[in-house]
Amino acid sequence: MTEEENEYQENEEFNESENNETEESYSEKKPRKVVIPGEVIVSGLNYLPGDGTRREGNDIVASRFGLEDESGRLIRVIPLSGIYMPRRGNVVLGQVLDVTFNGWIMDINAPYQSFLPLMECPRHFNKYDLTENIAIGDLVCCKVSSVKPRGIDLTIKGRGLGKLEEGMIIQINSNKVPRVIGKEGSMINLIKTETNCDIIVGQNGVIWIKGSNVSDELFAKEAIIFVTEKSFVEGLTDKMKEWLEKQKKN
Repeated sequence: MTEEENEYQENEEFNESENNETEESYSEKKPRKVVIPGEVIVSGLNYLPGDGTRREGNDIVASRFGLEDESGRLIRVIPLSGIYMPRRGNVVLGQVLDVTFNGWIMDINAPYQSFLPLMECPRHFNKYDLTENIAIGDLVCCKVSSVKPRGIDLTIKGRGLGKLEEGMIIQINSNKVPRVIGKEGSMINLIKTETNCDIIVGQNGVIWIKGSNVSDELFAKEAIIFVTEKSFVEGLTDKMKEWLEKQKKN
C-alpha cells in the first residue's frame, strides 16, 4: 500500500469512528482559531487531512471557512455555516411527509429524499395500517442506516429511537450541533439539568425539547440559542454556566 493510500485509509477509519460517536467528542483540548480557505493550519507529514482540509506538499490547508480542530493526528475544519450532509450512523429528527405501502417518506433537512422502511421498525407495528403507528406530520427520531446516490435509508431499531410526542421543536444550523452537544455531551447535559427538560439533538440540526411546562422548554430553547450564537467563543461551557445562573436570578 502506498503512503497516499495508507493516509486515505486511516482518515476513513477515523471518520467511521466519528460517526458512531455522533460527533459528541467535539474536541476542546486547545484554543481554536477561525481559518479561511487556503490557509495553512499545520505542517508535517505526521498529520492527516480530515473534513474541510487538504494536503499541499508538507502542509495541511483549509478548504473551507470554519474552526480548526485537531484530534490526534487528524486535522479538520468545522464549518460555521452550510447545509446538513447525512452520514451513516447519524441520529436525526425527521418529519413524515408521506406514507407508502412499505414505509414513510421523511424530511430530515437534507438535500436528498429519506425513507424509513417498515422492515426497519419494531415488529409490533401494524403492517396493514402504517398510520396507526406513525402518521403524516409526526416527528420521528431515526438513525441513518445508509446514504445512497438517490436517497437516504433510515431505521428506528435501537434505543431512544422512534416517534416523539408533544414537546417543542427548534432548528439550528447543523454545523453548530457539536457545540450544542459539547465534549462527551457536557454542554447538552448541563442544559438538560439546569432546565429540567428532556432534549434530543439531531445531527441534522433539528432539536426536540420536552419539559414539564412551557416555561422550562423556552428556557432550554434560549440556552441552546445562546450556544449557537457563541459557538466560536473559547471556554463556552463556563460562559454557559454564567448565563444560566444570571437567567435564574432574573
